Amino acid sequence: MKTHVLITGKVIMVGFRFFIKLNAKKLHLNGFVKNRSDGKLEALFIGEKEDIDKMLEKCKEGPLFAKVKEIVIIDDDISFDKDDFEIRF
Repeated sequence: MKTHVLITGKVIMVGFRFFIKLNAKKLHLNGFVKNRSDGKLEALFIGEKEDIDKMLEKCKEGPLFAKVKEIVIIDDDISFDKDDFEIRF
């Protein structure tokens, strides 16, 4: 399964990308996370549905200084063919 999301709120400069990567690795998810120029965080999670659901719950919490306003699921055909989870810059 694949889920592509945009996360809005106070999500930049609070360690969110590293928080996501750490939790994605624990849940054995592949994909990526990156900051966008519009202040949103973009992430792609690939793996088992149950693990992606757990990851989305983690994203709602975020790291200590984050404040998540909204998580929007993007319906698209984005591709990712690596067997890893990466932070993109």
